[in-house]
Amino acid sequence: MTTLLHILTHNVIPLTIMIGLGMLLQRAFKLDIKTLSKLNFYLFSPGVAFVMLYNSSLSFEVILEVLLFFSIFFIALIVVVEIVVRLRRYRPGMRSAMRNSVLFYNSANYAIPLNQLVFVNDPFTLSIQIIIMMMQNLIPNTYGVYSVNAHKQTLRQTLRTIASLPTIYVIPFVILLRVFDIPVPEPIWIPLNYIASGFIVTALVTLGVQLGSMNWSLRLADVLLSNALRLCVSPLLGFLVVLLLGIQGTTAQALVLSCAVPTSLSSVLLAVEFDNEPEFASQVVFASTLFSVFTVTIVIYLLQYVG
Repeated sequence: MTTLLHILTHNVIPLTIMIGLGMLLQRAFKLDIKTLSKLNFYLFSPGVAFVMLYNSSLSFEVILEVLLFFSIFFIALIVVVEIVVRLRRYRPGMRSAMRNSVLFYNSANYAIPLNQLVFVNDPFTLSIQIIIMMMQNLIPNTYGVYSVNAHKQTLRQTLRTIASLPTIYVIPFVILLRVFDIPVPEPIWIPLNYIASGFIVTALVTLGVQLGSMNWSLRLADVLLSNALRLCVSPLLGFLVVLLLGIQGTTAQALVLSCAVPTSLSSVLLAVEFDNEPEFASQVVFASTLFSVFTVTIVIYLLQYVG
């Protein structure tokens, strides 16, 4: 019960308040959702990726183990989602929206504080989550952009769109800075910290603005299907991959927990920026965040049987 209340008060309620403020602002002022989306894609997302990756301490062995786990897990999740969308016979736009709602999960502003709550500020498990966050930051800006545009753009146009996104350059750039131990000058580091601090607020307000401006014709079956895949099937797959690879102990627990978090705001930002089922994407993020207080608590309880 204590864990449930902590997750509720430290994750779900704060997120919901920020989303609610975005909805109120939209009702009062009719904000431009496209401008907010571009701020997220071209300023706040690359900023937070830079700061978090630069500040993390990662060993080569942990990186390889986590990347192997993530690759197998992600491919398995793609296969499951692909089977579902084909059985449901979705049209192309809805196929990509459903894929993104399951494949892209909240590995930063939800999973990182959750990781540190469960593992009591353990820097080792934080490093594991940072690697997952890095991959979950990179994939929406590459595969995610391709997914929402493949049915309406040529491959060259889609690749041009991907090449225009700064996050895909930020990640290898930060890795080079870390490898060669290059310090970031203070006049640059200070504004980068300001930008990173603004990511969560801007992303959540953007979601609220989208929710406040959409027609609430709830697509209950599709939303619940996405939530079930994200919150229930995903951690189960994570557990199976951990067993397959023989990963044990705290590493195994941290990896399974990383798979259990709700749908990422990236799916909403992609949907809004490229006009691909934005109402469905917004409803999925909102619902999965609320339902996660129950499903994540169950996963935390079951971690004692992992590893």
